[in-house]
Amino acid sequence: SIAFTNYKLIFNTYLILTTAMISRIIGSSARGLKNIWMFYYTGFREMTVGKTLWIIILIKLFIFFIVMKMLFFPNFLSSNFDNDKERADHVRHELTNR
Repeated sequence: SIAFTNYKLIFNTYLILTTAMISRIIGSSARGLKNIWMFYYTGFREMTVGKTLWIIILIKLFIFFIVMKMLFFPNFLSSNFDNDKERADHVRHELTNR
């Protein structure tokens, strides 16, 4: 009975300590994430030249990914085959015979 009480006391102490450590870790990581978010949020909000540069970067990315894709990567399967079975047969043939 005494041994069981000691184990129970040790287990309860362990649970209390681990719960406290976990809540402290979660709380500090949430504060850390909030601090990181506020760092970038205030940085972007207060920048002057940087806003123009970010707009230029976003326009370049749009051109690079959208316009270039339409110009240089046409949808070969849609334009050359009428239905999904023909497209699948063509892909299967190309994969197995190359």
